Amino acid sequence: MSYTIYSDEYFMNEALKEARYALEEDEIPIGAVIVMKNKIIARAHNLTEKLNDVTAHAEMQAFTAAANNLGAKYLQDATLYVTVEPCIMCAGASYWSQIKKIVIGASDNKRGYSSLSENILHPKTEVVKGILEEESKKLMQDFFQSKRENK
Repeated sequence: MSYTIYSDEYFMNEALKEARYALEEDEIPIGAVIVMKNKIIARAHNLTEKLNDVTAHAEMQAFTAAANNLGAKYLQDATLYVTVEPCIMCAGASYWSQIKKIVIGASDNKRGYSSLSENILHPKTEVVKGILEEESKKLMQDFFQSKRENK
């Protein structure tokens, strides 16, 4: 499938590539990329099992990589593309990073930030939901289905 370059779908597809890397490593398949001026400045996926760290979510890894890349802690001109809606921890981190925009693949009705409050994000952060939602959702469903089958 091809996408227009620099479109939300194009960059979400890059986040999906990261989610597939997580899947290969038996991590929950969530991927993220951070983009500024149509350039990916950070790529990440879940590493909670590998690093034995409950905070090693894709978004947290991406925020750290982007800040290191820029040499700055604020991401006011950046967009986060993430395959699954951020949890409360990651949404809080996005608040402190002052990220300009978050593009979400699939919603997470159980653990996503919006299940608690939309106001967790920075007031200037724009949110777009449902970009490549089916692909993002399928990765998660297949992962958890295989976990249930292998018990």
